[in-house]
Parts: sequence; structure tokens; C-alpha cells
Amino acid sequence: MAGAYNDRDGKIWMNGQTVEWREANVHILTHAMHYASSVFEGERAYNGKIFKSREHSERLIRSAQMIDFEIPYTVDEIEAAKVEVLAASGLQDAYVRAIAWRGAGEDMGVASARNPVHLAIAAWEWGAYYGDAKMKGAKLDISKWKRPSPETIPSHAKAAGLYMICTMSKHAAEAKGCSDAMMFDYRGYVAEATGANIFFVKDGEVHTPDPDCFLNGITRQTVVGMLKDRQVKVHERHIMPEELEGFEQCWLTGTAAEVTPVGQIGDYNFDVGSLTREIAESYEKLVRS
Repeated sequence: MAGAYNDRDGKIWMNGQTVEWREANVHILTHAMHYASSVFEGERAYNGKIFKSREHSERLIRSAQMIDFEIPYTVDEIEAAKVEVLAASGLQDAYVRAIAWRGAGEDMGVASARNPVHLAIAAWEWGAYYGDAKMKGAKLDISKWKRPSPETIPSHAKAAGLYMICTMSKHAAEAKGCSDAMMFDYRGYVAEATGANIFFVKDGEVHTPDPDCFLNGITRQTVVGMLKDRQVKVHERHIMPEELEGFEQCWLTGTAAEVTPVGQIGDYNFDVGSLTREIAESYEKLVRS
């Protein structure tokens, strides 16, 4: 599958039916398009099985509730729909995108309580998110935009609107020849990349930002568990910018990113060291087990 995402062969599950890819459309007055009233999940299937699929479906429902709407499908129904999409796609290794949104209805202002909620699920082939960075380490810019306070947004929802500054940050990074950008939070602590959580290594111990104002990723939680199983000490804490100079290794985690080494953040350089490679390789084995 290749080409523009609106012009491909395939099937998409939409509101209980499998429809032709090119026919999975919405009206121009869809509320989510105007007011970002949508939530989504990014998932990967390996050998025909979605890794931690149910956790993603549960989080999708929670995210919707955080931005004040209910998805009209249960976790079991969402799980069944994903199985149907994978079968229709004919793919064994695939990226799976579930998205729920407020559609067009009686309301077209900020309020949208009378508008129907929709759900769609698509699957496609998607290789390494950062290209060859898994070998040499990704290069990151430092974003001018900060992850906002939980008092201003539902920061633990995987909601479309929260990614606006991520898109802007990634565009700015790419213009500088970088793969992505690292963001600080509203207090000035190290937070995350635009679509992935971040880990650092120093003296054989791992340090990762406390996700108190951004998404505690499912891949992040998986990797923390892997490290603890190996008896590697993990510090989940606030990290100051000046600490970047003292870290030896760095990697990103996310469903799309999987485990990707980082070689540079701004003026700070990191080795693609043994622990980084071990975790990346072990994660690759885990998702295919």
C-alpha cells in the first residue's frame, strides 16, 4: 500500500461496517474537524496479533470520557472490530489506528452534546518511524513549545487537540534536519518527544520523566517493566534540562517509535550503548512472542 492516505486500496471499519478505503469519509461540518473533539490510538500488529490490544482499547474509551463523550462500543466490540480490520487488510505486520470523534449533528458551536459519536479503525503497513535511527540514533531538536499544565487540558487523554504543538514542533525540527523534537513541560522539566516518551541512562541506571502532565505510554510502561525485570534501577522523576549533559545514553519509546536510540538532542550527544541496544532488541522479541 502506498500513496496518499485518502487514495488507497483496502478496507476500513467504520461505525460497525467494513467499507471501501476511499469511501470512509466524513462531512465537512464534522465537529471534530472544527473543535478537535476526537481521541485515537496507535497500535502495532506483529505476526497478525496487536501488541497489548486490549489496553489500547481501554485507553481509547478512557480518553473519550476525559474529553466528555462516550464511545458507543464496548472494549470487546472494539477488539472484534480490530480483528476484522486486520483480516480485511491481509496484513500480518501492520500499524492500526482507531479513532473516535464527535460528528456532524444538531450542534455546530463549541457545545456538541447532541452530535453523534463515531468510531473508525484502519490498518496499513508502516515501517520504522524514525527510518535508520534504530542503528545510529535519532537526532532531536529542542522544541520552543511546552507540554501544558493538567489544569489547562486533560493531559492524560490521547486526544487529537493535544498534538497540535507536537506537529508544529516536529515540523520545526525537520526543517533543521532533525527527526523529532524533545519538549519540556510547563515547569521547565524534560517531558517527552512529540509522539514518544524518553529515557536516559547514567552509571547503569535509567532515568525517565514522571508522566504527571503527559501521556504515560503503553510502550513506556512495558519498557519500565522490562528494565525492572532485569534488576535495572529506574528513576521516574522530574529531570532538569541541565542534567542532559550528564546522561550517557538515551532512547525513545512509543507504539510507532517502538524503542529507538537517540544520538543527539540539541547540543547534547549520547552513545547508542549496550543497554539501549539490549532493550530495543528485547522489545522486538517481546512483541513477536
